[in-house]
Amino acid sequence: MKKVIANKEIDVNEEGYLLDFSQWNKEVGKCIADECNIDLTDRHWEVIDYIHEKHRNEEPLSIRGIKKSGVFDVKEFYNLFPGGPLKKATLIAGIPKPKSCI
Repeated sequence: MKKVIANKEIDVNEEGYLLDFSQWNKEVGKCIADECNIDLTDRHWEVIDYIHEKHRNEEPLSIRGIKKSGVFDVKEFYNLFPGGPLKKATLIAGIPKPKSCI
């Protein structure tokens, strides 16, 4: 299905996750974050960059993996992306929902 995000027609699944990562850019990410009531800060972008790196390397994402990463504290992760941090962070980052998310 198609959804207009940042004045672009984007292919998304029924949960709103992008189907084609090449359609993502920071403006698209910001619009998705706005829909999630998240005001992106530099720290949010650092997390999104980390998620993109994991995605590029085809490494699975999980809360446990983030906790062990040492890149950021899991408590901070929950504060940055309240109400399902991994789901919201990956949605904003434009990558598929991790298998570890319900």
